[in-house]
Amino acid sequence: MTANIKKIPLAFGSTQIELNIPEGNISSIILPSEPEIKEGPAFLIKKALENPIKSRRLSEIVNQDSSVVIIVSDVTRPTPTAKLLPPLLEELYLGGAKDENITIVFALGLHRNQTEEESRKLVGEEIYEKIRCIQHDTLRCRRIGISSRGTPIEIFEDILDADVVIGTGSIEFHYYAGYSGGAKSVLPGVSSRESVITNHKMMIDEKAVSGRVDGPVRQDMEEAAIIFGLDFILNVMLDSKKEIVAAVAGDLVEAHRQGVEVVDSMYKVPVEPADAVIVSCGGFPKDINLFQANKALDNATQAVKAGGSIILVAECAEGIGNQVYECWNRECRSPDEAIERFKKCFEFGGHKTAIIAKVSKKFRLYLVSKLSDEETRNAFFTPMASVEDALSAVLAENPDAKIHLMPHGGQTLPVRKDN
Repeated sequence: MTANIKKIPLAFGSTQIELNIPEGNISSIILPSEPEIKEGPAFLIKKALENPIKSRRLSEIVNQDSSVVIIVSDVTRPTPTAKLLPPLLEELYLGGAKDENITIVFALGLHRNQTEEESRKLVGEEIYEKIRCIQHDTLRCRRIGISSRGTPIEIFEDILDADVVIGTGSIEFHYYAGYSGGAKSVLPGVSSRESVITNHKMMIDEKAVSGRVDGPVRQDMEEAAIIFGLDFILNVMLDSKKEIVAAVAGDLVEAHRQGVEVVDSMYKVPVEPADAVIVSCGGFPKDINLFQANKALDNATQAVKAGGSIILVAECAEGIGNQVYECWNRECRSPDEAIERFKKCFEFGGHKTAIIAKVSKKFRLYLVSKLSDEETRNAFFTPMASVEDALSAVLAENPDAKIHLMPHGGQTLPVRKDN
């Protein structure tokens, strides 16, 4: 008697691959409980801007002489900036703001510079032509203070003299800031290298995990944004198809928390840990490189028993995605070596090697990607040519293995029922 085979599509870059898995081995398919979208994105954003949380409307904050900065996400983020900007600009125009006094700043944090084509695409052709768009530069930051946790607050000098600064972005789980969005557009978005690294050093704190707002990294980011004076945020929540399902606007902390409630209701999923998990990041841009893809892996660890297996499906078209991460992967011969090195020397990028090293000591890690076998092994994964091969390896060891499937690993956060 042949087992019933279930076909599961998994996003891989801009395409998808199909997984054929015996039904008897499926423990569950971990999916978001997404709301039905009744209104279009423009309506949701407009409504949020008209009803800001703990803030006046932007049209009441600006006037015809106001210099306005809008901080937007860079190319590594799924935020649909081109959909956020038109209603946001309308609200600013309502208060009298003029195009020539508005600057759009791409929040690169420590990421690479964008090409002009990427920048154009992110904001939309028409807006790119009429409004000044610039990229954050870590070398041109000025110190304006220090946080209570000792982080120097050094901000991109081109935005320090603006009358009104607006942060935009999307809210989803973040593996050490708890959630993205809110204050994150300031720190790391438009901060100096030293500010970002000092803040990120707190990622080894046990509260610095996905799905918590009380971790030190997020709290430090918010303190920095308050000291800097981030006037207003506009954040959206996306479903697994990257469509906008909700929007929040207003105070950088209060509005963010309301967004967090939406994310939790959609993406926190209670699970019993299984023998293995097959996780896809959800495709491009979440699996653009291994650096980004690790976020899905981090979420998946919550759904598997200690000693179990995790199969990560991530195209990684741009390779490892960070030179320091690549370098540490090459130089650290064992997980223990990576963990020890990280304790002695914090280096941004190296943190990924140390985090995966820690995970690889608990679980067996398989990777289906476009990386070379050597790069994959250096990163503490076992390379697999296809998701079927990886599944066969798991089933060869335990034919009755119960396996969770996470098609949207970057967004769904399993919460262990045994916690």
